Amino acid sequence: MTFLAALGYLLVIVFMVLIMTKKMSPFTSLIIVPLAFAFIGGFGANIPKFIQAGLKGVATTSFMLFFAILFFGIMLTVGLFDPLVDKVVKLVKGDPLKILIGTAILAAVVSLDGDGATTDIIVCAALVPIYNRLKINKMYLAALVVMMNTILNLIPWGGPTARVAAVTNIDGSVLLKPFLPGMILSIIWILVVAYWLGKKERKRLGITEMNEAVNEMAASLSAEEKALRRPKLIWVNFIITVLVLIALLSQKVPANVAFEIGTALALVINFRSLKDQREAISLQADSIIHTVGMILAAGVFMGVLTESKMAEAMGNHIVGLIPASMGGHFLGLTSIISIPGTFFLSNDAYYFGVLPVLLKAGAAYGYTPLQVGLAALTGQAVHLLSPLVASIYLLLNLTDQDLGEWQKFCFPFMMVVFIIYMVTLAITGALPL
Repeated sequence: MTFLAALGYLLVIVFMVLIMTKKMSPFTSLIIVPLAFAFIGGFGANIPKFIQAGLKGVATTSFMLFFAILFFGIMLTVGLFDPLVDKVVKLVKGDPLKILIGTAILAAVVSLDGDGATTDIIVCAALVPIYNRLKINKMYLAALVVMMNTILNLIPWGGPTARVAAVTNIDGSVLLKPFLPGMILSIIWILVVAYWLGKKERKRLGITEMNEAVNEMAASLSAEEKALRRPKLIWVNFIITVLVLIALLSQKVPANVAFEIGTALALVINFRSLKDQREAISLQADSIIHTVGMILAAGVFMGVLTESKMAEAMGNHIVGLIPASMGGHFLGLTSIISIPGTFFLSNDAYYFGVLPVLLKAGAAYGYTPLQVGLAALTGQAVHLLSPLVASIYLLLNLTDQDLGEWQKFCFPFMMVVFIIYMVTLAITGALPL
């Protein structure tokens, strides 16, 4: 193992230990830990350059989330989702079991757009008020959203599949086809998880009376929040939201641009006075600062890890762990390696840095680029639990969850998804193990 690889592993281990034991917050750990290891590695003079590169890498995501949070926050403030919440609560009749199953289904449908942050915003905007109203554990919301998003993230226009397609020169639809049986079974598995969690919540909470839940929600609003409700403009706000979503799904307008324009229109149409506009913006300040700050901090972490070549050294070491004598099990080992590979490295670092090396090694053992590419994608089952994924900080902020506790809760369920992928790919012959 090279010095850089060892340094990178130690950096990641220290970071994970600190946040899992709650010795440091994720925000401070994302900045202080990589800076400390950069100094240890002798990169002190290059740290500003590393940080700048990392911040540039997350700049577009940061801008998008800034305006996305502001846009949907304003829509929540003016009461756009109030009728939807009331109807959903009445439809499920206050039953936590039905709500959790509905959460999983909604997350799966919205995840078809291929963007995790958009899924988090849309699903949480619709469901957090319901979870609050019925006092359902929002850990389950955060878990079900990321689980379904993880599975649907393998669609051809999703990030990981698009990267593998670019490296292997194989069409994304060709990569998707062998995964479809495993994806379908995984979706069924998450629905079973939702049912189980729903049974637990039904036992804990019972079935809430609707009038009681609605009254509690109304009573929880402050006078300032009530003053900013705009029930007469609900259809105007609905049209603005639909137009923003159409722009997002068409992929012809950058997400940050769509949300920025939507936010400006929402402010002007709903609030005529500058005082009300400032109040509406101020109500979202906490969410914006927390989420965008976390993503910028993650940019520092990724910048140091990537620009110092620690990520590259870790990738080469991971590939080197496969001995020649295990060549017959290369695909299985590649799948297993893809779990820590896609968890501790960004998708860009793993698929553009490590996958080309795996392709060369696989060819030497007689495996095709398609087979190696499929094996490298199986680790996506746990990728979205990685602290290097920017969108999870948005999800955790929207649901008020702790990173370490959320990771520990979700990991066992997602390892089942990994096993489902492996078994179905092996049974269909797509991945001979």
